Amino acid sequence: MKIALGLEYDGAAFSGWQTQRHARSVQACLEEALSKVANHPVTTWCAGRTDAGVHAMGQVVHFETDAMRSMRSWVLGTNANLPREVAVHWAVEVSSDFNARFSATARAYRYLIHNQPTRLALWSQRATWELRPLDAERMHLAAQALIGEHDFSSFRAAGCQARHPVRTLHSISVSREESRVVLEVEANAFLQHMVRNLTGALLEIGRSERPVEWIGELLAARDRTRAGVTAPPEGLYLIRVQYPGHFGIPDSDSTRFPP
Repeated sequence: MKIALGLEYDGAAFSGWQTQRHARSVQACLEEALSKVANHPVTTWCAGRTDAGVHAMGQVVHFETDAMRSMRSWVLGTNANLPREVAVHWAVEVSSDFNARFSATARAYRYLIHNQPTRLALWSQRATWELRPLDAERMHLAAQALIGEHDFSSFRAAGCQARHPVRTLHSISVSREESRVVLEVEANAFLQHMVRNLTGALLEIGRSERPVEWIGELLAARDRTRAGVTAPPEGLYLIRVQYPGHFGIPDSDSTRFPP
C-alpha cells in the first residue's frame, strides 16, 4: 500500500530535508523510524525539500509498504522512534497514483521576522531578527507585483535545478502583529531559495532603502545579480501543501504559529 504522512519539524536541528552522508537530515530520521515500524527498509518522498535551518508545519510525505499496520499505529509507532524535533500528525492510505511532490497543486510558506531593537533569545532559531524599523504596509504593497505567472529568475538560487524558472504565485501578504512582521506566500511551486530571496528584497523596501517599484523591476530583469541578499533560513516555515480532494489528504493547520 501507499501511505501519506503529515509532518512537522524544527529545521534548526537538521542540515535540511534530504538525506546526506555526513550530516543529520529529516529524511534519514523519518526513514529510520518508519523502517522500525514496518520491519523493512522504507524510502520516503516529500512535497518540498527544505534547506538547512528551514522548518515545516505542514510537510507531506509518502512511502510504500507491505506491512499491515493501522494508520494510528503508523503515527504513534513512528513518533515513538523519532527525535523530539520531528513529529508525525496524521497518516492516510492513498491511491497508487498519489505522489507527495507531483500531485501537489499548491504550497504555502510563512516567514517570521521579529522587528525590535533587541534580539529574542527564545526565537533565535525560529525567526529572523531585524532591528531597523520595517514598514509592513510598504512591503505588502510592493509584493503584489509578484502575483501571477512570471519568470522568477531574479529570485532563483544559482544552484537551482528546476527545469524552468516560471512559477504561478497565487497570493502574497505582509502584515504586522505588534513586533512581529509576517510574510505569507502561496504558489503552485517554488524555486530553490525563492521565498528567502523574495523576503530579502522586501526587507530592503521595508527599510525604505529601495522604492516600492523596485520589486517589479527585479522581476522584469530576470537577473539574480540585481536582487537583494537571501534572507536567513531560520524564519522560514513550510505551512501547507494542497492536493486535489479525491486523494483525501487532511488540511494542514496552518493558522497556528510555532511555539
